[in-house]
Amino acid sequence: MNHDPRRPNDKPKKNPTRAISVFIVVVVLLVIGTILFNAIREKREFDQQNAQPSAASDVRPAVPAAGASQ
Repeated sequence: MNHDPRRPNDKPKKNPTRAISVFIVVVVLLVIGTILFNAIREKREFDQQNAQPSAASDVRPAVPAAGASQ
């Protein structure tokens, strides 16, 4: 009398397809995150190496200084 037909198995069978699909989704998200992280980091490094001088250093007087050659 151990088997009761009204009560299903105590442990339902696990679905391996679901586990594999979750694994694939996690891997894809990690790959996308890594690509974005590397792209942003390389963009910042590129901007630092090719930084243009600030606009304040390019300012030149509109009127020539007194005593300038004519």
